[in-house]
Amino acid sequence: MTKILHIDDDIELGEMLCEYLRGEGFEAEHCANPIEGLKKLADGQYQLVILDVMMPQQNGLETLKQIRLKYNTPVLMLTARGDNIDRIVGLELGADDYVPKPCLPREIVARVRAILRRANESSNTPKHAVQLGPLEVQPAKRRVLLHGNEIELTSAEFNLLEVLASHAGQVVSKATLSEQGLGRPLERFDRSIDVHLSSLRNKLNLNSDELPLTLHTIRGQGYQLSLD
Repeated sequence: MTKILHIDDDIELGEMLCEYLRGEGFEAEHCANPIEGLKKLADGQYQLVILDVMMPQQNGLETLKQIRLKYNTPVLMLTARGDNIDRIVGLELGADDYVPKPCLPREIVARVRAILRRANESSNTPKHAVQLGPLEVQPAKRRVLLHGNEIELTSAEFNLLEVLASHAGQVVSKATLSEQGLGRPLERFDRSIDVHLSSLRNKLNLNSDELPLTLHTIRGQGYQLSLD
């Protein structure tokens, strides 16, 4: 059974959401203190973390930083509605997706299923590794090698890179990237893909003179990963 850890100082919301998740077939545990949440993450085998941004002991963004120092576990952020800065910063720090609060539990469950489904599809479907110059994408092992060195990516970053690499040389629309990479339809004004791909550019040193690979932004159409 998939184990989910929900870190949120709102105890009432945490208990309600975990009860809903259990009703949907997940094993869910709530923790009101982010410091304790990090300890639970170290001790347990959780497949996903739901993390609130606004917490008094330690905010979710700082907690996310600490998670990403040790784990690639997918993280779904809960942000204040209309707070685009927290959303963008969260994605830049390695969150896989976000849901603005207040929200319905079933919306959170839908996002959770999308994140997990995309990860499972990638790992369970036999696929050949894609080699693009010094870059190698290994879908079966969910690994990325650059000049033979493994590059640590978040779940969402890997999924998007896998889609782009499998369509190397072709323009891939943002709608396709959202559906195939994030597991959900593209939403209006959603900047998640742009932020994830900006992080990929930095981690893989794309668009530099040192690497014969370029991630092009095709205005009004999408993105293209190609060998120079």
